[in-house]
Amino acid sequence: MTLFTSGLVVDRRETAADGVLVLTLRHPLGEPLPGWEPGAHVDVVLGPDLERQYSLCGDPADRSVWRIAVLREPEGRGGSARLHDRVGVGDKVRVRGPRNHFRLEPAARYRFVAGGIGITPILPMLAAAEESGAEWTLLYGGRSRRSMAFAGELERYGDRVTIAPEDESGLLDLGPVLDDVSDGTLVYCCGPGPLLDAVEERCPPGVLRVERFRPKEREGSDADTEFEVELARSGRTVTVAPDVSVLDAVRAAGVEVLYSCTEGTCGTCETDVVEGTPDHRDSVLTDEERAAGETMLICVSRCRGKRLVLDL
Repeated sequence: MTLFTSGLVVDRRETAADGVLVLTLRHPLGEPLPGWEPGAHVDVVLGPDLERQYSLCGDPADRSVWRIAVLREPEGRGGSARLHDRVGVGDKVRVRGPRNHFRLEPAARYRFVAGGIGITPILPMLAAAEESGAEWTLLYGGRSRRSMAFAGELERYGDRVTIAPEDESGLLDLGPVLDDVSDGTLVYCCGPGPLLDAVEERCPPGVLRVERFRPKEREGSDADTEFEVELARSGRTVTVAPDVSVLDAVRAAGVEVLYSCTEGTCGTCETDVVEGTPDHRDSVLTDEERAAGETMLICVSRCRGKRLVLDL
């Protein structure tokens, strides 16, 4: 993972839909950017304690540029507004990445479902599925056609893509897409929480892969209690109080760790677990990864017990 401290240069600035800004970024010296695979995202560092994650939605084979799409969020914390209003062609933007918790796994068939700006990580997945020869379809919903980014780019795929604006056809009809999910099929979904929850309800176990922009509603976690965390590499032991996250306790002890969203959605703070059982509260890890207990997101997850040993 790379942090471009001097910044990547904004090469192009375009409007993809109402409220959606597309920025194409290049290295200031024209050097190739790190490679990435469909599903990857980068952290855009806008200032102290102000970082935002954006999916890479260009062509992974083109390492001369990265492309991200930014939805203006009037009720957000200011990150999207800053990019929309203050960043122009030629400006530099600090970027960290890429990182991928939403990888496209090999499959014979794919069912893609996207809502709104959730189309961004799906775009390069479609090209990869096409290249692999897999059978696939995309159901893409949004408030209106004017708000649905990249609809024009999707026309080349013909009737494999269904574009369903809510103001024309109502809420997405998931039945025709998900009722025929069979062996060898994977479902990839990105978009608003209610859409992801609806897709999750319809999918059989093991076939769904999602990426969330907001943390999933917490359920089934233990009550917050005090526990100890031993930091294997630094030789320190810190006490994590009930109202303090592992991340904050570790940082207060003077150990620097990478973090970004502090909500368990970006994966930046994922840390290896040496001993102990995590109480997973993130929206990133799969059920299999949680059961294995080999890593945890220390910004939100805690301990099932009295002690954890982390690779920090």
